[in-house]
Amino acid sequence: MTSSSSPALRALIADDERLLREQLQSRLKQVWPELEIIGMARDGLEAVRMADELRPDVMFLDIRMPGQTGIEAASDIMSLDGWKGELVFVTAYDEYAVSAFERGAIDYLLKPVEAERLQTTRARIEARLKGHGAGNAVDSTAAASTEAAAQAATDTMMQTLLSVQRQLSGAPTTPKMRWVQASTGSTTRMIAVEDILFFRSDEKYTRVQTAEQEALIRVPIKDLLPQLDEQIFWQIHRSTIVNVGEISAVHRDDTGRQRVAMKRHPETLEVSRSFAHLFRNQ
Repeated sequence: MTSSSSPALRALIADDERLLREQLQSRLKQVWPELEIIGMARDGLEAVRMADELRPDVMFLDIRMPGQTGIEAASDIMSLDGWKGELVFVTAYDEYAVSAFERGAIDYLLKPVEAERLQTTRARIEARLKGHGAGNAVDSTAAASTEAAAQAATDTMMQTLLSVQRQLSGAPTTPKMRWVQASTGSTTRMIAVEDILFFRSDEKYTRVQTAEQEALIRVPIKDLLPQLDEQIFWQIHRSTIVNVGEISAVHRDDTGRQRVAMKRHPETLEVSRSFAHLFRNQ
């Protein structure tokens, strides 16, 4: 029974299958009756939107969902300003994913979700959230150390998620793109990939920026990424892919936020927290 001084924790469930959402909700009511289920999302995009609006303490994310996977949704959710919730992944058995989650100390549940395993998850989450709360009473030096440890844990988690996502994205490698067909006014141009400084999504379009000019294409960032050489092009934000060889510097402000400066373009590009680990200790 929760005390009046400790409000009930709030949770969101994201799964594209209604029966599995309801099954997990039922199991949670059985194992964790104090947990308030404040919403259920049907896909990754809806999960991100609801996480931003409702700010749950815990999110249960199915890995394989249409439109945006649970891994991709988790990356976006962890990039939300002020996000402090816990993430738990729900997956059908996948040997690689499970071993990767275990190495990264990320909590996961196997379908069908068993009550006993859910009890373990509950204990872990409550312990972590209790640890977060204890940080409020420590001095500034200890708080800074705690913050650094939390950031390191986040970086490790993101690297694990990206590794799992690459594995789950499919065995055959996508042929690497050499040219981009892009529109400039009424003209269609052929742009060599090596000439591109960065890609940046803008509502319906993705902007292709070279040193000379910009053009627009209708290919979303998530579809571009597998077609680009990952050694040359890095995703640094959910809406931005940058040519690493064109980066002149990475600047960090007082809040720890990073921005990338380009060699041949005046625009600076934001690095989201999900990808901040790419430029740590560089």
